Amino acid sequence: MLKELFWIIAFTFIPALELRASIPYGIFRTDLHWTIVFLVAVLANAFLGVLLYFLLDKVIHLFFFIPWFQKMYHKIVERSQKKIHAAVEKWGFWGFVIFIGIPLPGSGTYTAAVGAYALGMGYKRFILANFLGVLIAGIIVTILCLAGGSGFEIFIKKI
Repeated sequence: MLKELFWIIAFTFIPALELRASIPYGIFRTDLHWTIVFLVAVLANAFLGVLLYFLLDKVIHLFFFIPWFQKMYHKIVERSQKKIHAAVEKWGFWGFVIFIGIPLPGSGTYTAAVGAYALGMGYKRFILANFLGVLIAGIIVTILCLAGGSGFEIFIKKI
């Protein structure tokens, strides 16, 4: 059981996968009940967002003396700002929640943490938006998994 939980958390911490991969893995490849998979994946993903925001706010500036790091950081921040700015501009706090809650690659907690930091969203507001968004994404992915293969057909173009 600990090995299975470890892999769920590990998949959750991989950028672009997050709980979009860890919940299906936990439901389809382990013997864990779906509620345990859901709780572990959502809590790990929410924790990841808070950890990233904290690291961006407190630690990232220590590495700015390295030119390539600073260049890479600014490139990532600009990309995140472009992705998230329209939703935040139009919908405010709830736009941020929806951005995180849509379980598509590029709209998860990694991009949200960088985007929230770059747009100056406060720590407390980000924690709440992150948790609500991750909860929504977790619910959507879990429902699609429990619905079986037919639940994923809404994302597949038929030819």
